[in-house]
Amino acid sequence: MSAVPRPETTPRLEPFRLRGANFNLLVLRLLDPRPEAVVPAIGDQFRRAPGFLRFAPVVLGLGDLDIPPGNVDFAGLIEGLRGLEIVPIGTTGGTPEMRNAAMAFGLPPIRSTGGKESDEPAPAPAPAAAAEPVAPPPAPPPPAGMARPTMIVDTPVRAGQRVWAQGGDLVVTSTVNAGAEVIADGNIHVYGALRGRAIAGGGDNAEARIFAQNFDPELVSIAGYYAVRDGLQGAPIGKAVQVRLTGERMRFDPIG
Repeated sequence: MSAVPRPETTPRLEPFRLRGANFNLLVLRLLDPRPEAVVPAIGDQFRRAPGFLRFAPVVLGLGDLDIPPGNVDFAGLIEGLRGLEIVPIGTTGGTPEMRNAAMAFGLPPIRSTGGKESDEPAPAPAPAAAAEPVAPPPAPPPPAGMARPTMIVDTPVRAGQRVWAQGGDLVVTSTVNAGAEVIADGNIHVYGALRGRAIAGGGDNAEARIFAQNFDPELVSIAGYYAVRDGLQGAPIGKAVQVRLTGERMRFDPIG
């Protein structure tokens, strides 16, 4: 009995490669810097929509905080969010000093595609002797906001499944089941029943809308504003509905 020859393997010359890539991330805009205020509020809301943001990477939005950098308890926020199985990976907005403070806790500034130079951390203080004029920073890259084609999903979106249409609209011709999650930077159209979670208007697109032929969701969100199932008493559940923002309020209008 002869042994089966083992295929020869040629070791790669390089153990890894670096590639540039764009990722679409959710931003958790902080309106209050205190973990004891933020974490319980998130936990209370998310318990009404089990699985929402579970193990999802999020970016902490600091642009709404008008306080000294030392007043933000980044360590407490990280610990509290991870306790909710939410993974903070960086920051956006805020002052350079605040972003530098966040970096000390492993939260680097995340620049969006075509983002501003102001999202960069503040440079380290220069020695007094180094009084040479600083060259202006290079111009930011042109916005990569090229429209992407609409993503069309023809199969049911199952519980635990997440579908994300980056840079465009999402059309689901079937059902979004309870426990499933559909996300789009633009509008979301569901031509079956919407029983899971629908998040439209990524990147603060407040003009985005959610359309569902049979509206019975666990959670809907547009541009960071959201409503969970318990807060939909006035919505026409089980009917054809469009969801949109008017100011900071979410409207649920019947279709047809």
